Amino acid sequence: MKIGVPKEIKTNENRIALVPAGAEALVAAGHSVMIEKGAGEGSGFSDEMYTSVGATIGADADTVWREADMIMKVKEPIAPEWPRMRKGQVIFTYFHFAADEKLTKAHIDSGAICIAYETVELPSRELPLLTPMSEVAGRMAVQEGAKYLERPQLGRGILLAGVPGVAPAHIAILGGGVVGKVPLASLRVFRPMW
Repeated sequence: MKIGVPKEIKTNENRIALVPAGAEALVAAGHSVMIEKGAGEGSGFSDEMYTSVGATIGADADTVWREADMIMKVKEPIAPEWPRMRKGQVIFTYFHFAADEKLTKAHIDSGAICIAYETVELPSRELPLLTPMSEVAGRMAVQEGAKYLERPQLGRGILLAGVPGVAPAHIAILGGGVVGKVPLASLRVFRPMW
């Protein structure tokens, strides 16, 4: 199969759907992999890192979309990418179709085979492609919360870790998701309210 990885063009999306180790595994399994020129730079992966494991570099997004049987992305294709989709082409990414009727209609109209990462399920009902993203988001939740306590963000100026003479902040974690499962000892600076 010809697998293409275009550069993400959604605002502030710097990730790439396939790291060099993944490209290497796909090439070893007999697939061809084409990465759009510069697509990995936002994640710290150079074109040379991909070519060294057997991937090729596509000059631009049009080339990657045109030549690939399957497109791998991080985020859903946005409107400028919709005309590049074609009947029978597999598009493998996070889609979140329920939140965007225009996106859903564009993909139906294209005739592409759309596989949403967030719906891939194991027999155990686990979501192996969604879980890692949830883990990152859950762990970042406390960090993001702390940011909004800072004065420049119009917060109260509370330093979660405290400083000598100023006690650390009290926090409450609500929910049973990843952030609720993070052991407080691993956060080090936090104390529960209870």
